[in-house]
Amino acid sequence: MLVEDNPGYVHLTREALKESKLNVSLNVVRDGVEAMSFLRQEGDYFNFPRPDLVLLALYLPEKDGDGVLAEIKTDDRLKSIPVVVLTVSKFGEDVSKTYELNANCYITKPINLNQFINVIKIIEEFWFTVVKLPPGQV
Repeated sequence: MLVEDNPGYVHLTREALKESKLNVSLNVVRDGVEAMSFLRQEGDYFNFPRPDLVLLALYLPEKDGDGVLAEIKTDDRLKSIPVVVLTVSKFGEDVSKTYELNANCYITKPINLNQFINVIKIIEEFWFTVVKLPPGQV
């Protein structure tokens, strides 16, 4: 699941995953409130599958990424879902705060197009082929 309000980053993420050898299904939501509805399978998201991984931008409308992260990591039904903070912020306080909220990792989005696509491929490779997750995940 990608939580991102910038259509450009959504497009680039989709493009990077198209080249995948894995069968990756990417659901996209554009704000923090929508993200929580999706994760809790509420409203329009009632029949949507639980995501195996959340790629989370920090600066979002409605509810920011920190708020989403805090809710995920304090909800017993959701806290085992890995959350990768993928943001433009390089601020040390943003990094520290997200780790205090139990983010699984923090990645600053590269400005260069090819580097961004490479980062998405690395995230995919790591989380879907290297990492061992609890039963019921992935």
